[in-house]
Parts: sequence; structure tokens; C-alpha cells
Amino acid sequence: MLKGKIWFFLCLAFITGFSAAKMQEDITMDLVRKAGVLLGFSFPENQITMMMPMIRSHMQSADALRTLEIDHAIPPALTFNPLPKNFQVSSADRATQWDIPDHVVLPENFDQIAFYSIPELASLLRSRLVTSEELTIFFLQRLKKYGDTLECVAALTEARALARARLADQEMDAGIFRGPLHGIPYGVKDLLAVEEYPTSWGAKPYKDQYLDHTATVVQKLDEAGAILVAKLTLGALAMGDVWHSGQTRNPWNLEQGSSGSSAGSAAAVSAGLVPFAIGSETLGSIVSPSTRCGVTGLRPTFGRVSRWGAMPLSWSMDKIGPIARSAKECAMVFDVIKGSDELDNSLIEAGFFFDPLIDISALRVGYFHQLFTDDDTGINPDKQVLADLRALGVELHKVDWNIQLPVHALRIILHAEAAAAFDELTTSGRDSLLVSQDMNAWPNFFRAARFIPAVEYINANRVRYMLIEEMQKLMADYHVIVTPSFAGNQLLVTNLTGHPCLVAPNGFSDAGEPVSISFIGNLFGEDTLLALAHAWQQHSQHHQTRPPYFDPLN
Repeated sequence: MLKGKIWFFLCLAFITGFSAAKMQEDITMDLVRKAGVLLGFSFPENQITMMMPMIRSHMQSADALRTLEIDHAIPPALTFNPLPKNFQVSSADRATQWDIPDHVVLPENFDQIAFYSIPELASLLRSRLVTSEELTIFFLQRLKKYGDTLECVAALTEARALARARLADQEMDAGIFRGPLHGIPYGVKDLLAVEEYPTSWGAKPYKDQYLDHTATVVQKLDEAGAILVAKLTLGALAMGDVWHSGQTRNPWNLEQGSSGSSAGSAAAVSAGLVPFAIGSETLGSIVSPSTRCGVTGLRPTFGRVSRWGAMPLSWSMDKIGPIARSAKECAMVFDVIKGSDELDNSLIEAGFFFDPLIDISALRVGYFHQLFTDDDTGINPDKQVLADLRALGVELHKVDWNIQLPVHALRIILHAEAAAAFDELTTSGRDSLLVSQDMNAWPNFFRAARFIPAVEYINANRVRYMLIEEMQKLMADYHVIVTPSFAGNQLLVTNLTGHPCLVAPNGFSDAGEPVSISFIGNLFGEDTLLALAHAWQQHSQHHQTRPPYFDPLN
């Protein structure tokens, strides 16, 4: 109880900006008593008297900490580990031989290249029917043409892109092929640092921010020969689709936002402005915009992909992953960006091998049957996925979704970590520069989070450990579990436990808007997860649909 009380006063000092000396003058016995009521405690007068010197001592410590400037990139010494007891991570790693098709031809209407898959583009590049520079110029032109319509471009990286495209062409002309992404343009969410280009995090206070380093994910894609053509929008500080200069639009309905926070990444892929993009997820930021925009997104296992050079929001929940049109293309990108990085101490080394020819009938696949609700129209896209999988020979098993822990209460983990990440923004008052200022916007969350006691944050993480163990028991008998993307609280649960998710379009709502299905895998089970989703997509073909306004064939 005492620690909760002390933390309240530390929070109060941070919020008000008072120095410890000033706070010591203003703290009275009565204020301590009232603070106890706020935190749900009641202390007798003799205990409050005894607490006063300790409270003042902690306030002095808080004041000392506040005088120290901590770089935004510095993580906490405590690192989240998603592994349950006795969980063995497979280190077996095999190089995937990607199936790059032969005899891909250029379309009569070159604009159709906008919706060619990564394997098709790789084939054209290898046969030298098109150069990387030509592809780069083409996608830059589409970004310039439609970027304002979608409000999805934070910054073009044109000079960097053209220089790297010319280098890629020189290498391929010499018979050097770095892999399937060699010479292929892409975009990144503007929370990833790219040297010499602005990194705004979608927020007005950081609109003109230049960082002197490049994120590890971008470096890995550079090494694979991919061509970064644009930094794409995100909702301010990774929430929603409203950023400092507008609202990113849904290519299927320009009157609607693209959802967030990987808003620009999903919108740009959906509209054919880039073949693939990098997004990130803390709590739905890949799943939600991928659903809204009708594309495929992979949220990898926590600890799979380096976050060095990315804006931290929640050190124990942030995950970086690819957004593309298909599961196979997500696998191609994931194969490049996964893996070790000495700059991110949360990484856990694990093997990966994508096998598109896997016998999916041999997989144990479950589904959260309570979450597949009936549809009065008689057409239920989610249940159709189950029918599709059965038609492919998959035996489906009912899995009860019955986690009884207070999962919603664990949101305080995200709120506390986010408030710590943006401590300076709050204490400086610059949070007033953010576009959104309502009750459900970051400024309010950051301020309110100062009243989360440290004890409750620690206990929430203890409950999170219990949740990890429960999720492990749930997943133990299955390779993959299928679920409606937003039903129940599975999205919150799996983001807390660090499980991977592949979200894919599975049709349209009655209103004609894209909807999605989610495939949940075991920790570090991306290979099986992607293989099953790939097989289903080859059958369903939902991923081939295009928003009409951006389709060159219309």
C-alpha cells in the first residue's frame, strides 16, 4: 500500500512540474489522506505521519530523475519475454527457395504493373524486361499521382531510391541477384528512422524531426536490394489514421479513413502505390488497417523483428511486420527483416522456412467457435473461410475461447509504457500540439497514465505471465487457430502474449467494404501460419481484388 501512495506523489510531481523542494512545502497530511482515497487506500493518521519523510525522499529522487535528459531511443532495463515455461524455440533454419515464375511478360498497359506480385516483378527484373530504375520511377509517379488523394505519403525518398535502383540494375546486369526483393520498391511506416529524411511519427511536435540513423529493418531491406521509395503515414504517435497533415484514406472508400495506425502502409499497398510496405503493431495497428484496406498483414511473434530505429510506444508490446497483397509476399519480406540485431535486446533467435507445398491436411487447425457468429444475410465471410479450409482437406477442431483473466485491465501496461516513452512531450506541454485532443487521444492517455501506480503496473505484468501460460495451454495442440479478426478480446490477448497473426481479406461486408479473417500461430510459428494462409488464399483469391478507383483496368 505504501508503494502505491509514493508512486502517486511521484506522478503528481511529474505532472505539475514542481520541484521536489516545492512539493515538500505543499504536501500536507490532509493531501496525503485524500490521495489515499484516490488510490483506494485508507491510512490512519499515525501511519501518514510516518510516511511523510519517505514521501519527501522519493520526491527528491523523482526530481533528480527529471533533471536527466533521457534519449527517446533508450529502452528500459527490463525486457519482456513472451516464452512460457519450458517452451523450446526451434533454431532450425533453412533457406527458402522462392518460386520465381518464368516467362512473366510485360502487360500491354504498363500501369497494370502496379498490381503485379513480388514474384512477378522479380521475374521481370531477372529477365531484364524491366529495370529497377524503371520500376522505381513508375511507383514514385503513382505515389505522386495518388499520394494526396489518399493522404498516405509522409515523405518521398526519391534521391535515395533512384541511386539504389541504379546500383541494383548494375548488379543484376552483372548476374548478381540478392534475392526476390532485389530491385523492388517498397514503403515504410514513418515511425522508422531513415537518415537524411524526416521521421515525424505522424505528430506535429516531431514534424521536422531528422534522426541521424537508419532503422535496422530498413538496413536489412537495403542489404536485400529492395528500394525504399517513400515513408508512409501513420496516425499521430501510432494511433488511428489522423496525422499532422490530414487523415489517411481508405482506397475502397475515399470518404472513410484507412484505420490505423499503419494507415499509409496499408492504403499504399491496397492502391498499388507500392508492392509492399512495413507496418507495426502494438494493439491492432497492422490488423485494423489491413482489414479496412483489403490487404494482407503479418504481425510477427514479439522478439522476431528488430525494432531498433523505430519509435517506441510500448517496449513490451511493439512489433514490426510486413503488409502486402498475399501471405506468400509477406513471407518473402519477413524472411529478410527477421533475425538478430545486437541493438535490440528483446530479440530471440529462431529458425524459419516457408514451404508453400506443405501438406495442410496434416496440420492441426482449430477455430474459436464461439466467435463465429451467424449472419442474417445468409452470407458469412468468416464461416466461408472454415468451409474453404474443409474443402482443402483441413480437419477443423472447435476450440473454446474461455480466458477468464481480467484482460482488459492489462491495457494499463500499454498506457504506462507509452506515457513513459513520451514523458518529455507531456511534461513540456508540447502534447497540446497534437491534432487529436479528446478523451480517447494520446495527450489524455499520457496524463491519466501518470496515476497508474508502479505496483499495479508490476502486478499487471504478473497477470500477463499467467495469460501467457493460459494461451500456451490453448495453443499447445494446434499449429494454427482461425478467428474473426475483431471478435471477443483475442486481438488484445495475442498482442499481450506476443503470438503471431496473419490477417487476410476474406470478402466484403453488406456495405461493400473489405472484411478480414485472422490466423493465429504458435510463438515463432510464422512458417506454418503463412503456409496455411497461402494455401487458403490460392483457393479463395480474395487477395486479388483491387479498389476500382486505382485499378488501371477500369
